[in-house]
Amino acid sequence: MNLCERAYHLIQQDFDIPSVAIHLLKRIPIGAGMGGGSADAAYVLKMLNDQFELQLSVVQLENYAKQLGADCPFFIENKPVYATGIGTDFAPIEVNLSAYYIVIVNPNIHISTVEAYSGVVAKTPEFDLRSIIQLPIQEWKYYLNNDFELTIFEQFPKIKELKDAMYSSGALYAAMSGSGSSVFGIFENPVVLDDLKIYGDIYYPIDLS
Repeated sequence: MNLCERAYHLIQQDFDIPSVAIHLLKRIPIGAGMGGGSADAAYVLKMLNDQFELQLSVVQLENYAKQLGADCPFFIENKPVYATGIGTDFAPIEVNLSAYYIVIVNPNIHISTVEAYSGVVAKTPEFDLRSIIQLPIQEWKYYLNNDFELTIFEQFPKIKELKDAMYSSGALYAAMSGSGSSVFGIFENPVVLDDLKIYGDIYYPIDLS
């Protein structure tokens, strides 16, 4: 049973809703570290709430989403937050990238969640994320690190090469997305990075507001 089905049955346990037909058109690759499955589940909860006028609050929807996975609650409001605990405790955070341009490259390397987390050791961050994001973006690379990269780059050198290529192409900041394998770069100006096609599929998000 996929996450969309689980989301439906979770709501059905508490509300007398009829059967529904769900057509899922996948555009975010599986195992790419971009939250595709988690977003699907969260939006099913939101659509059921709207379709059947269940009057569920954001907090209630987030509580349902927590039962589906640690990443799912974030996509209920789908806006920047400072997440703690297992990633389900949120505090407001101000970050605005609407003046910048993002490029995402998916190298088509599937990294399972279990595989990614097995190489991470929990520790207290050296720098506070809330302070780091107030710095100019070009300074983020000195302080803002994705802990998954340490072991993932060892196993899959191509992903590190991709991150380095982002910087060589002029990225102000680049990092692996989540637990991988996609890598994103933040640019000051619009770019067309056809030379990065050797690493995988390239995406140019349009609306960053």
